[in-house]
Amino acid sequence: MKRKFTESQIVAAIKKQEGGIAVKDICREIGISDATFYNWKAKYGGMEVKDVTRMRELEKENAELKKMFAEMSLENRAMKILIEKKVLTSQEKREAVECLTKDGQLSNRKACKLMSLSRTSYQYKAKLKDDTELQNALTDLTTKHVAIGFWQCCYRLWNKGYWWNHKRIYRVYTDMKLNIRRRAKRRLPERVKQPLEVPTGPNQVWSIDFMSDSLVDGRRYRLFNVIDDFNRESLAIEVDTSLPSLRVIRVLEKLINHRGIPTTIRCDNRPEFISHKLEQWCSEKDKPITLQFIQPGRPMQNAFIERKNGSIRRELLNAYLFYSLNEVREKCEEWRLDYNTERPHKSLGYLSPIKYQDDLLPKKRSD
Repeated sequence: MKRKFTESQIVAAIKKQEGGIAVKDICREIGISDATFYNWKAKYGGMEVKDVTRMRELEKENAELKKMFAEMSLENRAMKILIEKKVLTSQEKREAVECLTKDGQLSNRKACKLMSLSRTSYQYKAKLKDDTELQNALTDLTTKHVAIGFWQCCYRLWNKGYWWNHKRIYRVYTDMKLNIRRRAKRRLPERVKQPLEVPTGPNQVWSIDFMSDSLVDGRRYRLFNVIDDFNRESLAIEVDTSLPSLRVIRVLEKLINHRGIPTTIRCDNRPEFISHKLEQWCSEKDKPITLQFIQPGRPMQNAFIERKNGSIRRELLNAYLFYSLNEVREKCEEWRLDYNTERPHKSLGYLSPIKYQDDLLPKKRSD
């Protein structure tokens, strides 16, 4: 428990030390630490009892003044906020007058004069406009013609003899939330259906696709998958919260440096795949890569990677709870290595992709 020492006790302790008594003995006698004694000496050394008393009174007065100054600063800050705020419209001026007159700060007359607002304007009560007739007319029009926009409504009303101007019609039109949001849909070129054939060797056809899932905290992340259709080998599983076309190109470039250039890349019509950047990257290669797009809404035309996506969903994403992207990346890489080297595939004669390629390619060389 903290003890409170009087001025005479503090001065007496300092006098004892000046008289030759050791500091440790003084501290043990009155029950304080060495640090406390030296703080006393630094603060009150050379003073008498009346000087210490006066200094403590001054400290108390100073604390009270600081408290008063802090309270006045808060009040001035509140007034400053009101004064510095731009008050332009009559409604804003009315609100400012109400703030000034609240709790008896200013009289109503003085507050109105300060805000340059007449008392008549302050006491004015706005009358709501009756737009019932216009609302009914717009409701009838939009119910009968669901696809017409604002100007169609205007001219139809004017042709019927109504007198409302376009500004009033637009205000009511927007208040009723009748605006038609027009979104320009990007037209895709016609995709020709191509048979899903099994390649006869590696690096002939790669398939790419995206998946998405969420962490425990709700953050969404995506997976970019790449496989070789020849032996269903999983070439890459890139994980991040965002995977734009430049990131897709970077992953493919890394695979090409390691494995070589594929002849064809099969994909769907996602924005990352139909971007001009990916198309330009494929055409600028020493051996141009063909982008083979499946028909929209036909995922079975990219069945090899869709089959792999289903395995990832069942065996990895639905089986674990992930708290960070690093956990997802580690598990995906572990799953990919097992998928390529250990997991038997029914379509490959229950061999792993690596084992299937090692067994098949020597036979082709001998033939």
